[in-house]
Amino acid sequence: METNKLIRFTNPETLPPTFGYSHVVEVRNARTIYISGQVALDKSGQLVGAGDMSAQTRQVFENIRIALEAVGLFFEDVVKLTFFMTDISQMKFVREIRDQYINTQNPPASSAVEVRKLIQEDLLIEIEAVAVAALDPQ
Repeated sequence: METNKLIRFTNPETLPPTFGYSHVVEVRNARTIYISGQVALDKSGQLVGAGDMSAQTRQVFENIRIALEAVGLFFEDVVKLTFFMTDISQMKFVREIRDQYINTQNPPASSAVEVRKLIQEDLLIEIEAVAVAALDPQ
């Protein structure tokens, strides 16, 4: 299904069914924005949601939202998310928060990886994003 002339989301019938992600996202004639892995730290660098995957995930998505807005974009412009989690069995809670931010009709391509630990011992999740926007006419 195509949402605009820049991005086309596809789930070939010959691949397994998806659960909140698209198998293929095609981007044409656009600028690409890479957002570094975001963690559950607030503006002052303080941890949000110690021991709480849902609270940490919400803070991470808020940080991504702020990063997107800084370049004039929104979650609809995100074409790829990569999740790094210390406990992949918590993915249900992550998806519940994620679905409050992304376009669930045309979700971005995604990968999820369980890691032993993140940059700080008390962090449970890190998410990086790739977004696209129309080329600036110059």
